[in-house]
Amino acid sequence: MTEATGSPQGSQERDFAPTPAGSPVPYTVPPAPAVVDAAIWPSIGTVPAGIKAKVAGRVADAIFRTAVQRLPLEVRYPDGSVLGEAGQGHPVMTMHRPDDFAARLGDGGLIGLGESYMAGDWDADDLTAVMEVFAARVGKLVPEPLQKLRGLYLPRTPRTEKNTEQNTRSNISRHYDLSNDLFATFLDSTMTYSSALFPESGDALRAVVWEDLAAAQQAKIDRLLDKAGVTAGTRVLEIGTGWGELALRAAARGATVYSVTLSSEQQELARKRVAEAGYADAVTIDLKDYRAVQGQYDAVVSVEMIEAVGYEYWATYFKTIERVLAPGGKVAIQAITIGHDRLIATRTSYTWVHKYIFPGGVIPSVRAIEEITEKQTGLRVRERLAMGEHYAQTLRLWEERFMARGGDVRALGFDEIFQRMWLFYLCYSRAGFETGYLNVQQIVLDKVSTRASAAEAAATQASAHERGTK
Repeated sequence: MTEATGSPQGSQERDFAPTPAGSPVPYTVPPAPAVVDAAIWPSIGTVPAGIKAKVAGRVADAIFRTAVQRLPLEVRYPDGSVLGEAGQGHPVMTMHRPDDFAARLGDGGLIGLGESYMAGDWDADDLTAVMEVFAARVGKLVPEPLQKLRGLYLPRTPRTEKNTEQNTRSNISRHYDLSNDLFATFLDSTMTYSSALFPESGDALRAVVWEDLAAAQQAKIDRLLDKAGVTAGTRVLEIGTGWGELALRAAARGATVYSVTLSSEQQELARKRVAEAGYADAVTIDLKDYRAVQGQYDAVVSVEMIEAVGYEYWATYFKTIERVLAPGGKVAIQAITIGHDRLIATRTSYTWVHKYIFPGGVIPSVRAIEEITEKQTGLRVRERLAMGEHYAQTLRLWEERFMARGGDVRALGFDEIFQRMWLFYLCYSRAGFETGYLNVQQIVLDKVSTRASAAEAAATQASAHERGTK
């Protein structure tokens, strides 16, 4: 297997220095309303109360205050007190309602951190910079003995969000069926909702602008199609349609495309775009679970869809791909990834992202993908491109665009709480890529040959025999 990098970031872990403070973001964050409708936002309109909440809040407040003292962060309180090193250029977190912040943090852990931001309990001049500080040390913020107890008191994944075939449609709908018009407020003309691949690298990446984004999204798609060997006459299966840009570009090469999605909103707009481009005869877009796909395909492509599968179903996902992949076919997927140790620590956790953005989602590690495909399928990873820094800048451009079009978002019926939620999501995600906590990979796979498969089986059997004789 070979590994390339779209930038100097080639590994999952790298040295981290927080984004320098002092460069204000180019937008104004809407304040949370003084009164929040608890019928719409139950966890935002109501602060946790009662003896349990009070005790948990005091513990959370003590942990937070202790942690801040050793973080490159400045926390300002209403009484004028400051935690951390003031005047050192660190990101600034401004507390408005510290008691409510502590109560939410105690009740929901990191879910409470996001909810307290949505509620307006705290603000930041540069939210991404603040979140980078937390993301870089997420495994060490809470003392280890308390980490082992968190499963006893933190919220758990609702059964209705497990990615069974009965639940998956609902999980996908809660995010992707919000409104095509909403996504159009911050996506470029390609309507592509995944990491772009810019020609720039290193420090030059931080200078990319909105006008660069559409071409970089198409470059990302073209690379995947190239790696999957998509040319005239290729039968392509796309798992996860998005809004149709990949299907359009594959059809332009002369391929026939069968694309499946569980989002009715995406299906509607993608079909419209395909028809307007004149490729209705070459592209079919069905509302279907990937597990139900039949047929044989020369190429299978899937962009940032594995994250919505659920870790219990990753083997099913790859077995499905193996089943429909024609002899000699190739697979090209784009996947957000996380370090394997963090995957093991968090794969059953219920987080703010699950509750508000992506129910049922779990981000895989490269190791998990390799182990599952090697042990449970005949697929093998042949090549990887790590491009996490490109996602950080893609998210920056989305963030700036979304905030610049705040009036359009409100006109669509999305209130200030939603806008603060969406901003927290974009900044939270960007911080993950900026710090290396998250990465994104283009991964190429194919089927191991019959001869190679037999050799692997013999090697495995010999290894098992050797272990048995020791």
